[in-house]
Amino acid sequence: TLNPYESRFGYSRAVRKGPFIFISGTTSIDPATQTLLHPTSAYLQATQVFAEIIRAVEALQGTKKDIMRVRMFVARHEDCEDVGRALRDTFVGGGGGEGDEDGNGNGDAEGPAATMIVGVGFVDPAMKVEIEADAVVM
Repeated sequence: TLNPYESRFGYSRAVRKGPFIFISGTTSIDPATQTLLHPTSAYLQATQVFAEIIRAVEALQGTKKDIMRVRMFVARHEDCEDVGRALRDTFVGGGGGEGDEDGNGNGDAEGPAATMIVGVGFVDPAMKVEIEADAVVM
């Protein structure tokens, strides 16, 4: 992609090796303007990031359903709920899909494995979330 950090630091947005796709940490930087999108909303930043991740997977002949794992790095604890909601809305669909008390899903869809790490700093202090993803294309 045209993300300014990729050329500055010399890495790739996404790499495919056989059936495996690895997506680098992605933030809501607009490649056209090289500015951060949605600086006041963790939900919108995360939604934008998930869309960029899906585009990267599709560019390597994968699909959203091939995304097996995401790692979400969140700057502030207060933003965890919004980032988690963006994950659910992107991969499972909106509407609350909490599942039952035993942790069983509601049957709508199955989201990827996920980890959320809180309290990290980013290269731009307005960044609220950065997300990595792994996909397997069968």
